[in-house]
Amino acid sequence: MLDLKTIRQNLAEVQTALNRRGGGYDLQVVTDLNQRQRDIEGTRSQLQARSNEIGKAVGQKIREGADPKGPEVAALREEGNQVKAELGELEPQERQLKAEIEAILLGIPNLPSATTPDGKDESENVEVRRWGDEYLPADSTVLKPHWEVGEAMGILNFERSVKIAQSRFVALLGVGAALERALITYMLDRHTQHGYTEVIPPYLVNTASLTASGQLPKFADESFQCRNDDLWLSPTAEVPVTNLHRDEILNAEDLPHHYCSFTPCFRREAGSYGRDTRGLIRLHQFNKVEMYKFVRPETSEDEHQALVKDAEAILQGLKLPYRVIELCTGDLGFSANKTYDLEVWLPSSGTYREISSCSNCGDFQARRANIRFKEAGKKGTQFVHTLNGSGLAIGRTMAAILENYQQPDGSVKVPEVLQLYMNREWL
Repeated sequence: MLDLKTIRQNLAEVQTALNRRGGGYDLQVVTDLNQRQRDIEGTRSQLQARSNEIGKAVGQKIREGADPKGPEVAALREEGNQVKAELGELEPQERQLKAEIEAILLGIPNLPSATTPDGKDESENVEVRRWGDEYLPADSTVLKPHWEVGEAMGILNFERSVKIAQSRFVALLGVGAALERALITYMLDRHTQHGYTEVIPPYLVNTASLTASGQLPKFADESFQCRNDDLWLSPTAEVPVTNLHRDEILNAEDLPHHYCSFTPCFRREAGSYGRDTRGLIRLHQFNKVEMYKFVRPETSEDEHQALVKDAEAILQGLKLPYRVIELCTGDLGFSANKTYDLEVWLPSSGTYREISSCSNCGDFQARRANIRFKEAGKKGTQFVHTLNGSGLAIGRTMAAILENYQQPDGSVKVPEVLQLYMNREWL
């Protein structure tokens, strides 16, 4: 959430930064509502002060011998009742204005970083670097798409998943399930060895948690909600891990906190029908290992670069070719101020596809979730900065393995780093 005080004091600058995203967000509406609320607050404060004065005056008159039922005291009490009536009218108006302001702010995205490239959409994202050209398949024309390979091997079954649930689900069988499990364990082992604390959070999250992380209200249509409870299926581990420290004041000496978490993720993928209808790229349920950081503001840029490197290390360990893309302002996620996507090579489509998105959210999520830190011996608190990144999306990693490690005879070699986990060299 953007800081209302910053908007009010630097309206032109904040509006200019927000306009880089497109979308037509109008912050003047917010400042106008806030001015009305502040005017009412000022009037209410004056009336409250007068009410207190009247109460004291009534007591003083009675102590000086005035008749409690006499005209002098009665006049004061009548004025007091009138003041209370006016206060009774102003208080709900002020609450309503505050609610309107909060609702608008909850729907406004984060400001892009000054270093985020400008652009209208994904076509203007900037390629930063590539890795692994030596691991590109020699002849992609003979390779089948991953779903055909998996179905032929009997390790992916989409047809039976429709019977169990609906389309865009998959059942993993035999070595397919083993490969998924090996990938999860490998990723968690890699991240915990590099200082991340592993977390298994609840997979159901409440409305407050989704709001704090930036998923609500904007992405309600993308999430699955439980019918009889204030609970939703988590769309990503980013949501529960953000809320590990909601409404807390952390010790500055304990920062940074680095977490990694494996969870199943659930998304409606509303509006994406017709795209990636085959295979593992765009499912309603998928597994993912997430990295998450709570850091001091002055270290967040360096922590962001380190986060990207940690995601890259997984792909490098698996020897999967990829590229790093810096997202432009028009393709930036709602909560992020700067994002790097990792895109893995998929030979069947002859293109790179997103497998990790590593974002710096600044204090945007922390302000929504009220997560602050305090320096020892100093007054006041500051909001932490939060960062998140996939490390990695498991299904997309499996798709990349089935295609990049595919042999001309249709067999698939197990990546070397996974062979110990699976106790085999071939699927």
